[in-house]
Formats: sequence, structure tokens, C-alpha cells
Amino acid sequence: MQRVIVIGCPGAGKSTFARKLRAHTGLPLYYLDMLWHRPDRTNVSRQAFDAALSAILATDRWIIDGNYQRTLEMRLQACDAVFFLDYPLPLCLAGAQERIGTKREDMPWVETEFDPEFKQWIEEFPKTQLPDIRELLGRYAHKEIHTFHSRREADAWLAARFPQPGFPETK
Repeated sequence: MQRVIVIGCPGAGKSTFARKLRAHTGLPLYYLDMLWHRPDRTNVSRQAFDAALSAILATDRWIIDGNYQRTLEMRLQACDAVFFLDYPLPLCLAGAQERIGTKREDMPWVETEFDPEFKQWIEEFPKTQLPDIRELLGRYAHKEIHTFHSRREADAWLAARFPQPGFPETK
């Protein structure tokens, strides 16, 4: 596992999971939000985003955090492992709400309110994004794909795969 993508609904905790995975693997972590957004809340051009993403994909080791559906297939082609956080909508909405006012390494600014358009995008995610994600994952079923339905499942996988020092390794 050297080229990893972490996908799922906004607010699911993709960035938190990706940071935990980075801590255990030492793989460099890239946030698509940091490639796309500027600190002044504008966006780079699609060409600049695609060039930055292509440069990352051309390297041998990485974790890429984020959906950005337009580029999902190219990331699926390049990765060897996928972590899909397929969490319930209420958990994702709560996760997005809870991070407001928090400085994060995965965003170039601090969110000061729960933007109504962003909230609506999260609410529509199960209908507008999930079917395409599932269809793409089905086409790439030969990849190492881990689907978690709760944070507890994701944390249990990490604990089983990367036992804490001092604990016997899982056989």
C-alpha cells in the first residue's frame, strides 16, 4: 500500500482518517482541497489543479484525501488502495458542523459558518455523488478497497493493521 486515496462525503472525517494513516505509514499526504482552494477563498484553474494532481500521481508514494469526482477515475487508475468512508448522512453533517471555527491543515482558511450551499451539497451527496462513486469502485474492484460504515470500523481497521507499540501484533 503505497498509493492511497481516501474518499467519502464531506464531514465524514476523510482528512482525520488520512492523517492517522499517514502517521502509521509515513506516506506523504496531499489534500485536494489545498490544491483547489486559495487562502482568499477563490479557486485555481482546472488546468492548474490537474497539473498539480498529475505531478502527485506521477510519484511513487502518496495518500490523496478528497472526492473531486471529476478526477476520481484518474486517481483510481493510479492508486493501489482505496479507503471509502461510507458514513450516514447525519454523521457527515455533524462532522462538517463540528469543525467550524477550527484551523485545519486540510483547508487554507478557517470556516466561520456552516455555508448553506455546502450544507445542501452534503445533504444531496447520497443521491448525486454516491451512485457514481459506487459504480466506479465496482469497475476498480481489483484494487484493495476498504469500505467503512462508521468511524469505529475505520479505527478498528487501523488498530488491527498497525498495533500500538507494546501490544502483540495481530496474526
